[in-house]
Amino acid sequence: MRRSLACLAMLALLVPAAALGVGAQGATVKIGVPVPLSGGNAKMGDDIAKAATLAAEEWNAKGGVLGRKIEIVSFDDACDAQQSVTAAHKLLDAGVAAVAGGYCSSAAIPASAVYHDAGVAFVADASSNPKLTDQGFENVFRVIGRDDQQGPYAAGFMIKTLKGKKIAIVHDNTAYAKGLADATKAAVEGAAGVQLVFFDAVTPGEKDFSAILTKVKSLKPDVTYYTGYYPEGGLIAKQFKELGVPGKFMAGDANNDPTFISEAGNASEGVFVTSTPLPQDQTTAKSFIDRYKKRWNQDPGPYSALEYDAVSVVLDAIKRSGSADRGTIVKAIAATKGYSGATGTINFDMKGDRKSVLYITYIIKGGKFVPYGM
Repeated sequence: MRRSLACLAMLALLVPAAALGVGAQGATVKIGVPVPLSGGNAKMGDDIAKAATLAAEEWNAKGGVLGRKIEIVSFDDACDAQQSVTAAHKLLDAGVAAVAGGYCSSAAIPASAVYHDAGVAFVADASSNPKLTDQGFENVFRVIGRDDQQGPYAAGFMIKTLKGKKIAIVHDNTAYAKGLADATKAAVEGAAGVQLVFFDAVTPGEKDFSAILTKVKSLKPDVTYYTGYYPEGGLIAKQFKELGVPGKFMAGDANNDPTFISEAGNASEGVFVTSTPLPQDQTTAKSFIDRYKKRWNQDPGPYSALEYDAVSVVLDAIKRSGSADRGTIVKAIAATKGYSGATGTINFDMKGDRKSVLYITYIIKGGKFVPYGM
């Protein structure tokens, strides 16, 4: 995997040279793509980087932007706060006009301060912690929803649809997981006749969750909601079943990848996952999926279409404004109106958040994510 990711990063840097039909006028327009290319979330980084590369290749095939080639510059943020800042500085040193990426909120939030100081637009594809756009940075946007939107939705599903009266919430203390857990906790505690019986964290990278699950088991929850990432999520779901913890198991949108199913094995059957609609369930993403599969010979990941749109929104802003000046790009992205992307229509509010975000619930059946109730 590491070798393939390294090759992908090199390929991304060579996109303009390999693309055809691009005018030679002016220097390349560089778009930065910070992603985890190492560690437990490297698979997601791989999916995202490939989507960014596809977007650049397609724009280049049509002449680029402003008659200039588009170059994807990608650095590994490892979903780590310190490394994300280092990656951000590397992207700025490389001369990027804007940045589109950021899988983990714990990496995106500290990096956003670096981009803000430099006046560089940052369009996040997957970072959902509210703090990212609540900082008041005029240069920060996102094409995904917020944890304080998914949390109340998840609480409502557990209470109204699953008829949960006793709820357990497990997170991993990362910015994303804690943010989603806190938002869900607030919604659960605000519901009449519902009891939050457990709220605690596991440590990312752990393999044995028997101690915390044994405690959850003793509390007999109707639903247990895990808000962390899939490397641990799949193992927790597996051990949840092995230990005979009562009630339903549900997870947040960092578990909406087939890797979760492979990690959990048979225990994944019947697991619920809250998420924005996956590419295969969006009519607007059909063409994108076909092109992605043709280019990479694999299915897109859960955040591939969002990254494709993040890059495309940036390039559309450059095209509309007629400039690759950093400050001009920020203003043009903020003025985006009704951009038609692979994930639907994109508009931003005053904070830089995407308007009209939809959350749904999946249930895993036969080793696949199936929209619940369909």
